[in-house]
Amino acid sequence: MSISPEKLIELLNLDLSLEYKAAIQYINHAAVMSGAQYGDIIKELKVHANQEIQHAMSLSDQIDYLGGKPTVDVAKIDVSEINDEMLKQDLAGEDDAIKRYKERIDQAEQLKEFALSQQLRTILGVEQEHAMDLQQALGQ
Repeated sequence: MSISPEKLIELLNLDLSLEYKAAIQYINHAAVMSGAQYGDIIKELKVHANQEIQHAMSLSDQIDYLGGKPTVDVAKIDVSEINDEMLKQDLAGEDDAIKRYKERIDQAEQLKEFALSQQLRTILGVEQEHAMDLQQALGQ
C-alpha cells in the first residue's frame, strides 16, 4: 500500500507527539522512582529523556523539510506510583515506538525519502537500546 507525503507527515507528527510524551514521562519517572535498587535505572531514565528530546528535534526538522508543520501536542503521559509499573509503562512505549519506526522507515523509502529513512533508522536503534535497558531493569 502506497503512502502520500501528507499522510507520512501526519504519521511523523504522531511520532513527534509520542516522543514528547516519552521525554516527559522519563523525566517524571526518574524523579519519583525510589529505592536503592533503582539507582542505576533512574540514571538511565534521565539519559533516555534527553535522547527522546533529540528524537523530537530530529522529527521536527524532518517534518518541516517535508513541508509539514511540527505538532506541539503531547500524547497522554502514563504515571504510576509503583516503580515496576513505571518501567512497564516506559517499556510499552518503547515497544510501540519500535513497531512504528519500522513502519515509518518502509513508508519513507516508498516515497524515496532516504535521508528521512536514515534518520528513522538511527532513532529506531536508540529506541531498541531503551527497550533492552528497561527489560534488563525488569528482569526480563
